[in-house]
Amino acid sequence: MFTRLDTDGTPPSRRLALWQDIVCDVFVQLDCRSDAGDSFRGAIDRRDLGLLQCTEVVSSRQRVFRTPARIRRAHEDFVLVALGLAGSGGVVQDGRDALIEPGQFALYDTTRPYELQFDGDFSQMVIQLPRAELLRRVGDTERLTATTFAAGDAAARPLERLTAEFLRGVARTAGTVGDEVAARLSGQAIDLLGAMLSDRLTAGARATTTHRAAMLYRLKAYIEAHLAEAELGIGQVAAGLGLSPRYVNDLLADERTSFRRYLLARRLDQCRRSLAAPVQAHLQIGEIAFLWGFNDLAHFSRAFKERFGLSPRAWRAAGGARLRDH
Repeated sequence: MFTRLDTDGTPPSRRLALWQDIVCDVFVQLDCRSDAGDSFRGAIDRRDLGLLQCTEVVSSRQRVFRTPARIRRAHEDFVLVALGLAGSGGVVQDGRDALIEPGQFALYDTTRPYELQFDGDFSQMVIQLPRAELLRRVGDTERLTATTFAAGDAAARPLERLTAEFLRGVARTAGTVGDEVAARLSGQAIDLLGAMLSDRLTAGARATTTHRAAMLYRLKAYIEAHLAEAELGIGQVAAGLGLSPRYVNDLLADERTSFRRYLLARRLDQCRRSLAAPVQAHLQIGEIAFLWGFNDLAHFSRAFKERFGLSPRAWRAAGGARLRDH
């Protein structure tokens, strides 16, 4: 089925109001604003292809909003994929802001608020698909909404380029093939989109894991370098690494500990080694505790026994044999 809606033949003063009606009718419940005045123009060509609705939009500058109020009054459950054809556009959703240039695309979800931004004349191909179909293939799209795909070097993300080209080609065939072929093509398009999104999620997880491992290494090295400082606290460590205290604890949570527990454990480990080392036999137990950042001998003794099962004095008496066992 082919549908064309446009503002041609409408008095200039009525074009934006008509466009508001058109946008809501073709897509989902939306609010539209523009400062183009009487020069505003817009046209929409829509074709169905199996599970997909493929719409080419050509229009003047505008802002489009999917608000919580609009969501409450409607029941649409779709994902929209916007492919840039001419001009540029922005998508804002889930705390992210993506810019779509010709050849690039981004997706957004009708179940949550979003905003579309167009600062000049533009043309996009917007492909609407059932959200459930994509979730069945990917499991999660929220981390990838308002993300620019097929940007930069084509060799760097070949699957994204392939997806963009295939979606654009499939959209152009809408209305020219029979129902059976249309159903097959729409399924293949969603499969490819799902594979591409899964690949990006996997790559993001790998990058996140590598980054977190590097940050955790830096964190531990910083703590080790300042272990003997009695006043060492999470604020100093966070500031020294350019992190937030919450992120410091978040990193250590990967190892089932916290900053306070990790700092205490490392100080106790160093005290244990010092107490068993012959070269430090001349030092009092309290002196060793103070050397490694403790300022309360009673607290040190309790924590030591709780961790190693012996008091500091008994541990020292056991000597290096005990150290080798641990």
